[in-house]
Amino acid sequence: MANKKDYYDVLGVSRNVDEAELKKAYRRYAMKYHPDRNQGDVKAEDKFKEAKEAYDVLSNSQKRAAYDQFGHAGVDNSAAGHGGFSGAGAGFGDIFGDVFGDIFGGGQGATRANQGVDLRYNLELPLEQAVAGTTVKIRIPKMVACETCKGSGAKKGSTPVDCSTCGGVGQVRMQQGFFSVQQTCPQCRGAGKIITDPCSTCRGQGRVQDTKTISVKVPEGVDNGDRIRLTGEGEIAENNGPLGDLYVHISVKEHPIFVRDDTDLYCEVPISFTTAALGGELEVPTLDGKVKLKIPLETQSGKLFRLRSKGVRSVRSSTKGDLLCRVIVETPVKLDRNQKELLHQFEQSMLSQGTKNSPQANSWMDGVKRFFDSMAG
Repeated sequence: MANKKDYYDVLGVSRNVDEAELKKAYRRYAMKYHPDRNQGDVKAEDKFKEAKEAYDVLSNSQKRAAYDQFGHAGVDNSAAGHGGFSGAGAGFGDIFGDVFGDIFGGGQGATRANQGVDLRYNLELPLEQAVAGTTVKIRIPKMVACETCKGSGAKKGSTPVDCSTCGGVGQVRMQQGFFSVQQTCPQCRGAGKIITDPCSTCRGQGRVQDTKTISVKVPEGVDNGDRIRLTGEGEIAENNGPLGDLYVHISVKEHPIFVRDDTDLYCEVPISFTTAALGGELEVPTLDGKVKLKIPLETQSGKLFRLRSKGVRSVRSSTKGDLLCRVIVETPVKLDRNQKELLHQFEQSMLSQGTKNSPQANSWMDGVKRFFDSMAG
C-alpha cells in the first residue's frame, strides 16, 4: 500500500479535473487495459485494477475530498478491496455502468439519469438575517409533473404498454466477451413502458416547465458557503420518476459596520485623542442593540476590546462568539487658529517633561539610533 501511485497520475489527469474529463480518462484506460482485450497479460490486468481503484475514489466527491486532504491514508478503508476482481462481478458492473454505459446507453449511470435533476439557488442575505435566522420565499423555475396526464405522459383515457424489447423490466443484458452486462433498455430508457398515445400537453414526457414558490427556513448563524438541502424540491424525472433535490447556497452581504470571522464580529470604533488619553465611556453597536464600552485612560490606537457573547451563534452548536472592537484614535482636522495654538502649548508642555509622556516614541527613536550606530560601526 505504501508504494501506491498517486490516483491523479494513474489516470493522467490534473488535480482540478472535472467529472467529465475524469470519466473520459478512465474510459480510455479501462478500454486499453481491459482483461478481455489483454487475456493472460498480468501487467495489463494490474493497470486495469489500478485505474478502477483510482476512478472509484476520484469519482466520489467525499472520497476525493478525503484523498486530497490525507492521501491514500484517507481512503484506505473505503477503497479497500478495489484491487481485486473477487470473481467476475467485483466492481465490473460499476465499470460498465459509469463508463461503458455512455457508449451502450445504460447501466447504472442510467439509474441516476432517471433521477430528477438537482437544482441550485444562490440566496444572498444581509448579515442580520444570517445571524438571527429567517424564512424567505424563493421562486424556482423547474420541471414539474404534468397536470393533464398526472405525470404518466399518456393521453387521458389511454395507458402505457409494456416495452416489447425488455418485457417491461426496463433492463436488457448485453454480452461483452465472457461477461454479461445489464444495461438500461434503449427502447423505453428504463421505464419498462412505451407510450403509444402521448399527452398533448407534455408530449409524452409527463412533465412541463413551471415556476414554483418555495419557503426556505434559514437557521440561525449561517455563513458564506453554507448549503441548505430541500429534499424533493428539485425537478421531477421523466415518466413520473423520483424528484431531485434543491440546494440553497448561502452568501452574506458585506456589512457597513461589522466584519464576520466565524462566530466573532469585528468593528472599528473611532475615538478622540482626549478620550484616548483621559479615558471615557461610549456607546458601540451590536446586533442586539447598543452597549457601553469603557475606555481606560492612556489607551493607544489599535487596542482591541472584547465584548463577550455579542457575536454570532454557531449554526452547528450553541456557542456564541464575541464582538471585538478596535479603537482608532482620530486626528483632529480643520482646526481653527485658537485650537492650533492650544495644541502648540500642549506640545510644549509635553516636551518640557522629557520622555515621560511619550515612552513609545522615545523607545522607537532609541532603536533607530542604535540601528544607525551599528551600520556606522
